[in-house]
Amino acid sequence: MKYLLVVIIVLFGCKKAHYEWEDYQYTAVPVVTVDTTKTALPTRQAGKVAFFNLKGPDVASQEFAFTLDWAGFDKATVTSIEVYTTYNKAESSVPAYPLVISSPGNQYPNIAQFPLPSIVGSGELLYETVTTFPKTFSFTAAQLATINNVDLSTVKVNDYFLFKFILNLGDGSRIVSFYNNICDEARGEPGDCRVGVRFKNQ
Repeated sequence: MKYLLVVIIVLFGCKKAHYEWEDYQYTAVPVVTVDTTKTALPTRQAGKVAFFNLKGPDVASQEFAFTLDWAGFDKATVTSIEVYTTYNKAESSVPAYPLVISSPGNQYPNIAQFPLPSIVGSGELLYETVTTFPKTFSFTAAQLATINNVDLSTVKVNDYFLFKFILNLGDGSRIVSFYNNICDEARGEPGDCRVGVRFKNQ
């Protein structure tokens, strides 16, 4: 027992460096629920994505809706969430449709549905600052086009509207970016740092 105590004292006595990760803090995360009844093509809740269909008879009236809330895991509180929106051209490589669900588990899509990491850029539009939760948002394709100053007739397949979130916490912290270990749809992470609606031609 004496030898064990000596070893423990020596180990702790040798620590000279202080590492940045030792100053961790708890945070809250945004939580999104997609209204899977308001999508022009079938989707899955875990994908955090809905679809407009360019082959539909009236694209402008097609709907997209989601509910925004937050989770603090009894460690943090949220005073407000800033909701930003953008219109984005299709990436060079886009997720497959219909959504491919990973296996084993059959719960999550096999790939993130929008680019990561999720960082609000300087050109993104602050749509609303939410202070009462949960908050439901509902839009038609025409409304989203107007909000983002986009001519709906020029939209192409796989272009998308995206909503991102900045959290203002009760301790004064502001969470402005989320990386893959927080909000990758393919991994079932605890937060939903963005949600979007993508144009298809099915």
